[in-house]
Amino acid sequence: GGGGGLGAAVVVAPGAATEFGRVAAGLVGRPPETEFERGTRRFGFLILQMVVFLVLFVFLVNALLRRDILESFLFSVALAVGLTPELLPMVVSVTLSRGAVRMARKKVIVKQLAAIENFGSMDVLCSDKTGTLTVGEISVDCHLNLRGEEDERVIRLAALNSVYQTGLRSPMDEAILKHEHPEAGSYERVDEIPFDFQRRRVSVIVRQRARRLLITKGAPESVLPACTASEIKEEIAPLDPEARAAAEALFRRLSAEGYRVLAVAYRDIDERPVYAAADERDLVLVGFAGFLDPALEGVAETLCALRADGIEVKIITGDNDLVTRKICQQVGLEPGEIVLGDAVERMSDPALGVVAERTRVFARVSPMQKNRIVRALHARRHVTGCVGDGINDAPALRSADVGIWVQNAVDVARDAADIILLEKRLSVLHDGVMEGRRSFGNIMKYVLMGTSSNFGNMLSMAVASVFLPFLPMLPLQILINNFLYDRSQGPIPSDRVDETYMQKPKRWNIAFIRRYMLVLGPLSSAFDFLTFAVMLGVFRADPALFRTGWFVESLATQTLVIFVIRTADRPWRSRPSRGLALGVTGCVLVGAALPFTPAAPWLGFVPLPLPFFVVLIGMVGAYLVLVEIVKGWFYRRCTT
Repeated sequence: GGGGGLGAAVVVAPGAATEFGRVAAGLVGRPPETEFERGTRRFGFLILQMVVFLVLFVFLVNALLRRDILESFLFSVALAVGLTPELLPMVVSVTLSRGAVRMARKKVIVKQLAAIENFGSMDVLCSDKTGTLTVGEISVDCHLNLRGEEDERVIRLAALNSVYQTGLRSPMDEAILKHEHPEAGSYERVDEIPFDFQRRRVSVIVRQRARRLLITKGAPESVLPACTASEIKEEIAPLDPEARAAAEALFRRLSAEGYRVLAVAYRDIDERPVYAAADERDLVLVGFAGFLDPALEGVAETLCALRADGIEVKIITGDNDLVTRKICQQVGLEPGEIVLGDAVERMSDPALGVVAERTRVFARVSPMQKNRIVRALHARRHVTGCVGDGINDAPALRSADVGIWVQNAVDVARDAADIILLEKRLSVLHDGVMEGRRSFGNIMKYVLMGTSSNFGNMLSMAVASVFLPFLPMLPLQILINNFLYDRSQGPIPSDRVDETYMQKPKRWNIAFIRRYMLVLGPLSSAFDFLTFAVMLGVFRADPALFRTGWFVESLATQTLVIFVIRTADRPWRSRPSRGLALGVTGCVLVGAALPFTPAAPWLGFVPLPLPFFVVLIGMVGAYLVLVEIVKGWFYRRCTT
């Protein structure tokens, strides 16, 4: 029984109806909305609500008070501009670009910038086993005699068989040949009895001087029945029922531990003109070789670090559950109850979502089942990352919030992914997560700054425009104030981020942003109203002086408050980057100097009296202290 012959094939499904076709079909159409897309959309809607409400309120009130319609309209539009965080796209792009450059230095290529932010929000990572947890090629892990002891004789005979058999070499042959086999050179090949699927074993006949050996290796269930004796440490004993039961128990134990197992046996044989399968009898069983796809170096440490940072790792593989359990235990991942693909097939999507949340390991799953698991986790509001390298991973990579492609993967998987790992090291994933959280932290600083202080300022203007007989600030002055404020926020992407911020996945929390805005915004307005009282009561200000004083005060409070808001910790414990410190200070000084420049009359400003600056410093100091107190209370009460 050789390895050749003829056969007829019947095509039962063409193109799109094949498994490959189904994978391709899964890559067409719009992928599910990612966490970053969902967050920015909902934040945009929040800003739109505030802008529409304030603008309509101001415009209607001014129209009812029979003020100039055009001036009221321009003031309302300027308010809308002042309230809109128009630098957000720039802050997001620059922050994420800086993160992408830092990640590129660590051999991680970011295809979609938003994937960095999704990385920081990720709380579940779905990974294949082969090539990500493991090296991706099998090796000899153990070679045991019938006592279960390591025995070099097993691998030496297996190597002789692999060296001299001429059929198609299996991955197990390759693994055996990579192992040391110095004795092969002292033997000469005589003949072989090739592998076939009925016998499920292969034998070679080799000669060393006058001695001829028939060496057999193959599936234990086919080699054991052909054995009548066993050898342990060069001592041969009959394979009685007790010894045979011990051999079968050892084989079952190795299989249960996830090994692929080959049995190795031999016999001395006489010279013959031809050898046949009938000669594979009365063999001496030497032992078993166990093969594993070994775990990658450093994977256990990386999985531990990901767990510590609030990311649950789930293994989804097409391999069998025994092998998967063994590898999971090797890398320190307690598998718990393993759910098989057949069970996934029978579940509805909602049920699969519940099961997927509590299951760590899925085995024997098809590509479409893997995709269903990722989508089910996504539907349960988990931000899901997916690591893969095969064509069967492509649909799941596309459905995940972050699709991560491993080096040497197929083109289809690479095209479906957002992030490409140039090295097979999961540790760079952990670096990516930290980069994502750093980026998200800086974006959130701008969002909280923009919503709270902008909202406070615009609220003050809206209220002031109702009670004052003149516009509290000219439309041009609002735009200049907004321009200077935006310039001061430009260096935010370079700012440092608190270590405490890096410890858990971060997500857009619109309710938190709204509460923050409604608590800290009015606090800013309270100091604005205090400024109104000082300008009108102490300095007896006319409209031009009033607008100038408020312009300088609102710019100072609005920009300097970044030093308090940029950290959930005490401001003196978390130093800002040099760029941010210089940017903010520079903008405040420019704003304070504007009323004294030749452009002042054109902008509607007049020089401010010196006592005003004394009052201003006192008010700004009191404001920052109060914001720090309220911020501490807010984080204790409202952090979710």
